[in-house]
Amino acid sequence: MVEHISVTILTKNSERYLARCLEALTPFDEVLILDNGSTDKTLSIAERFGNVTIVEHPFTGFGPMKNLAASKARNGWILSIDSDEIATEAMVEAIGRLDASRTEAVYSFSRLNHYRGRPVRCCGWYPDRVVRLYHRDHTRFSDAMVHESLQLSPRSERIELDAPLLHYPFNSIEELIDKMQRYSTLYAEQSPSASSPSKAFWRASFAFFRNYFLQRGFLCGYEGLLISVSNAAGVFYKYMKLYEKRREAS
Repeated sequence: MVEHISVTILTKNSERYLARCLEALTPFDEVLILDNGSTDKTLSIAERFGNVTIVEHPFTGFGPMKNLAASKARNGWILSIDSDEIATEAMVEAIGRLDASRTEAVYSFSRLNHYRGRPVRCCGWYPDRVVRLYHRDHTRFSDAMVHESLQLSPRSERIELDAPLLHYPFNSIEELIDKMQRYSTLYAEQSPSASSPSKAFWRASFAFFRNYFLQRGFLCGYEGLLISVSNAAGVFYKYMKLYEKRREAS
C-alpha cells in the first residue's frame, strides 16, 4: 500500500476508462475524485472502489480545479492523473520506492498516447513527458484555464522516472474535434495576448509542419496526418477566436 501519496483525478462524464484507471490505482490509500457535473456512470463507477473519495465542484478551469483537488487530499504528496490515463504496474512500483522526505522533488513520467486504442509514437505524442508527482507544500499548478502546468521553483529537483503512463485521449475524429473546440475557446477566454488572421495562419502552418515533418507524422499513416491536421486546426481556431474576442472588446 502506498500510504503517503494521494492521487487526484478531475472527472466529467469519464466512464469510458475510469474503471481501468481506478483499478490500476488500488495500491494507493487515497484517490480523490473532483467531479464537475457528470451525468453518466462516472460516480457510480468511482463508488465501487474503497480507496476513492468523491468531491463535487463546478468547473473553474483545469489549473484551479487541480489545485482545489490537491488542497482537499489527505496527503502532502500528490499524483495528478487524468481519468483517461492508466498507471502501469511498473509506474506504481517505482512511485512506491521513492523517498517521501525529498519534498522539493517533482517527478515526471513518459506518457504513451493512443488513438483508437493504438499507440502513436509520432507527432510529438511520444515520448510525451509529463510532470505529475509533487509535494503540495513546494509547488502547485498554474491557474490557467487550459494547458496548466506545475510551477517549479529554483529549488525544485526535477527527476525523470522511466516507468510509463498510458493515455487514451481519443477514440474518433469527433472526439479530436470536440477537444479542439473546447480547448481553443478556453484559450481565447484566458489569453491576454493580441492576435490576427495572419498570426493564426502562420502559427497553424508551423504546427502542421512541426507535427507532420519534424516529428515524423508522415511515418504513422493516416493517424499521423489526422493528428497533424487536427493540431494545426486547433492552433488556427484558438488564435482566430482570440482575434474575434479582441475585436468585440474594442
